[in-house]
Amino acid sequence: MQMLTYLDGQLPYKRAREVLEKIGGVHVSVSSNWRIAQMCGQQMRVMRSAEEAQMKAQAREWSTPGGLPDPGARMGVAMDDAMMNSREEGWKEFKVGCVFKVTPKEHIDAQTGDRAMYGHATESSYVAYLGGPETFGWHVWTESQRRGWVKACDTQVIGDAAVWIWKLQDEHFHGSVTLVDWYHAVEHLATVKRLLYPESGAAASRWDNRQQTALYQGHADRVARELNAAAAQEDEPERASILRTEAGYFRNNRDRMHYQECRDAGWPIGSGMVESEAKQFKTRVTGPGMRWSRPGADNILAIGAAVLTGSERFDALWSAAYASLPLS
Repeated sequence: MQMLTYLDGQLPYKRAREVLEKIGGVHVSVSSNWRIAQMCGQQMRVMRSAEEAQMKAQAREWSTPGGLPDPGARMGVAMDDAMMNSREEGWKEFKVGCVFKVTPKEHIDAQTGDRAMYGHATESSYVAYLGGPETFGWHVWTESQRRGWVKACDTQVIGDAAVWIWKLQDEHFHGSVTLVDWYHAVEHLATVKRLLYPESGAAASRWDNRQQTALYQGHADRVARELNAAAAQEDEPERASILRTEAGYFRNNRDRMHYQECRDAGWPIGSGMVESEAKQFKTRVTGPGMRWSRPGADNILAIGAAVLTGSERFDALWSAAYASLPLS
């Protein structure tokens, strides 16, 4: 049952059954497979709810566990979202959170060959939730407390420019270094480049390189001013509107776009640690014909988060869930 639950967290039910039968010689019916996954997922959610209640009680009593701060410890949170199909509500947004340690690792520049130490996300753990940011925020906060957030001397929150991420940062992770994911910012520059230089070519490359350099050095305001200037010279209202929108993106997020400063300070500047896992969640829950009930989605997301966090976390949650199952 444990192996089947593990597989269900990553693969469609039918495929999980096939893998288990092929590898372990164990045959499980479709109905039994679904029932096992739902019961285990539901019990894992119960375990996590108990953790959340405990962490909140400790926070109210100013007795959050963890001991004295570790002067060298750094931790971060990354958040992202994706879409899945709900039977009752149609396509709905689910959210993924990642809690990680920040570890310096040597990086060799592919162009210059220079060696430097940069911050990397390590020992990542995950939560996922189908629903609004308020409840999700508490899930991420609970996971951060479980991981020892209060012991970290410095913390970071990284994500795309979604407003809900920064609201959660302000509520649950106030005082953390905040950063818009570098690759999301570069994608916005690419949108403008395609608009201004539809034929691409050398001029487009020069423009893109100049803007990326300015952005990396922390001059998002300069990028915004250039885009507004281009909009003022634009004859087509639709193109001008896009340029103004993109200018607003860089202007509104300028305080979270100090990439060189953050990298030099040892922070990661990309949110790949959460985006790659969000894609794995999406692969699991958005296959052909998949339409989920809300409880069914939350149950499978709970299993998937435990699997992606690692065998130690999965085994602990599964053992507690299994012990609570009403098996007959």
